[in-house]
Amino acid sequence: MRAAARARWLLVFALVAGTGCAQNPVLLQTQVQNLQQQQVALGQRNQELQTRAAALDKDNQELQTLLGQSQQQSRLLEDQLAAVRDQLSGATSQLAKIKQQTPPEAKPAETWTTSAKPGASAKITANSSLKNQLPAIEIPGVQVRADGDVVRIELASAKLFSPGTARLLPEAGPLLDTVAADIVRMYPDQIVGIEGHTDNDPSSAGRWASNHQLSTGEAMAVYDYLSLRSRLRVTQLFVVGHGPNHPVVSNGTPAGRERNRRIELVIYPDRAAPR
Repeated sequence: MRAAARARWLLVFALVAGTGCAQNPVLLQTQVQNLQQQQVALGQRNQELQTRAAALDKDNQELQTLLGQSQQQSRLLEDQLAAVRDQLSGATSQLAKIKQQTPPEAKPAETWTTSAKPGASAKITANSSLKNQLPAIEIPGVQVRADGDVVRIELASAKLFSPGTARLLPEAGPLLDTVAADIVRMYPDQIVGIEGHTDNDPSSAGRWASNHQLSTGEAMAVYDYLSLRSRLRVTQLFVVGHGPNHPVVSNGTPAGRERNRRIELVIYPDRAAPR
């Protein structure tokens, strides 16, 4: 009996002791502090993960943008390559026919045939058929390329004219002045053709009846400016309006159509008559 009573008292004492520990304010405060520290650590970890996620999202957006630009450039290059192949094939056939049909005494006139084959944009040195090995033409923002026996200086119509017109923009003057000065300095006596080109969109002609008329009007506007404002002689200059007949790239994209709308100053190896 005494042993049983003693066991019951020990059990009651253990329960009371356990309850007292659970209600100990110091122990509870310690547990709260531990939980708060864990919560702060979890909050910091969550913030770090959110920051990393935002950075990864930004990197992904930049990569998507670069990928889109790369794909667009790739499509444009494919269009250009297709246009070059088509024009090369057509030019080769035309040249073969011309050689068959041209009598021997007319051979010198072949120099005046403007090729439809576009060359790669490059730094151009004077053609070997031009005397004195004149220095290179290098104009910022202007494409210059060799094309057989001629040198082509390509000026975007958007830099020269109001859309669908042959009216020169105010900023066209300084550009034409720079180009004309380089031509006079490097090719002072050569024949210079002023060729107008458009895309194949009929609406781009604006108030003009056709793109051929628009291209001729634009070429004439450049001729008038150069003949009055530059040291190029009128005996050096002639005008051609090709309309959409000689694109340098495919007209299948807006960028391609913009590239095809242009004025080309074509420098020939032939010398002009004296003034």
